[in-house]
Amino acid sequence: MPPAGRPRAFDMEAVLEAAMLLFWEQGYEATSLAQLRCATGLSSASLYGAFGSKEGLFKQVVAHYSKGPGGAVDVIDDETISPRGAVSGLLHRSIDMQADSSHPSGCLIALSGTMRAPGEDHAGVRVAVATRRAADRARVRACVERGIAAGELDADADIDGVTAMVHSFLLGLSTQLRDGVTATTLHTAVDVLLLNWRPAQGS
Repeated sequence: MPPAGRPRAFDMEAVLEAAMLLFWEQGYEATSLAQLRCATGLSSASLYGAFGSKEGLFKQVVAHYSKGPGGAVDVIDDETISPRGAVSGLLHRSIDMQADSSHPSGCLIALSGTMRAPGEDHAGVRVAVATRRAADRARVRACVERGIAAGELDADADIDGVTAMVHSFLLGLSTQLRDGVTATTLHTAVDVLLLNWRPAQGS
């Protein structure tokens, strides 16, 4: 925090937005401090003073992303719509967000900070994105449980399996889009996946 009476001389939201776009496009490891200084307009002293380190900046970027573009997944928590509708919204909205040309394609959480560098220098980065993925997985699981309670899925449906099916599809969108698969194709794939969101025939 800056000393009392000495407000920061920069716009925190603008800095986090600029850093987010850079990490999102290149990933954590490939993004240099020089690039971050250039993108944010911060000096090394200001960057370290505000965030402590590149890792500290990245952790705040993850929170910024989650409140912004990453919020496309929040529909999974909406209990005013059917569980199937929540899963449909989660996947379709995620495709629309990740394919939006106004920012890098894919998902920052799925693409950044997942590789293990030698040593433990960047363990906090991996923890930051793994924690967000775990939270999203738990949200999907809760929706699957609601689907069972609502009769949309069999009472004996494999909760872990259905959760993994939806969450793995969500995470895979990033690489598909970066490889050039169109949003239209992925929206169709969601519709195919949702054919499995139903009770077994005869039940």
